[in-house]
Amino acid sequence: MLLAIDVGNTHTVLGIYDLDRLVADWRMGSLTHRTVDENWLTIKNFCADRNIRVAGIDGVGISSVVPDLTDVFESLARKYFNVEPVTVTASLDLGIRVLYTDPAAVGADRLCNAIAGFRKYGGPLVVIDFGTATTFDVISASGDYLGGVITLGLDSTAAELHRRAAKLPKIELRFPSSVIGRETEASMQSGVMFGTVDMVEGILRRIAAELGTTPRVIATGGLSAVIAAHTTVIEACEPSLVLDGVRLIYERVQALRVSRRA
Repeated sequence: MLLAIDVGNTHTVLGIYDLDRLVADWRMGSLTHRTVDENWLTIKNFCADRNIRVAGIDGVGISSVVPDLTDVFESLARKYFNVEPVTVTASLDLGIRVLYTDPAAVGADRLCNAIAGFRKYGGPLVVIDFGTATTFDVISASGDYLGGVITLGLDSTAAELHRRAAKLPKIELRFPSSVIGRETEASMQSGVMFGTVDMVEGILRRIAAELGTTPRVIATGGLSAVIAAHTTVIEACEPSLVLDGVRLIYERVQALRVSRRA
């Protein structure tokens, strides 16, 4: 079994794979003050709740955009699972070309999304990840990572409005009944939620024009289903896409290691 770890800026998602099947997953805060031992206890307790034998986990794959936590989970893999983790970076043999000017600058989660998305849907493809940031990752027909777009995420947008304007309240991230808000909260919801839909549709039109073809579009991230319900441009939502990418990359790296030893 594989423990796949997706460390984001706000949340860390962990999943247990039995071969290619995700049998359990959970989410916790990305807390940099939490120690190796504290994270281990969280994992151990979760596995116990799901009747998963920790001793049966013989691999760890990590996608992380938080360097301090990358070190923590790498240390955890070595100390408690006695394995060398596979940490996703562009320096690995990913089986695709990363056409960023500096491939090392591409977030591990974006590489995982690209690889898992292309494996399931082919290309050309755009993967939209609604997280702390909203990212658009563009994959060619042959599976090359072409680059993408990064903008502020929904949570971040709403929080920034509240932080910067004394009279603007915190809001629930849901669609109001009408675009024209008749109270402050509904007006903010309209701007954030409908504004995100229009941004998504506009960015996708520009990407299609630049590619010279209309790509397939899938989405992931906590609010992907909420946004997808209000637009026809998103074909499907894949909530575990980063974890799936961690698994695919882990399997490829392990297979390459075996072939080199043969």
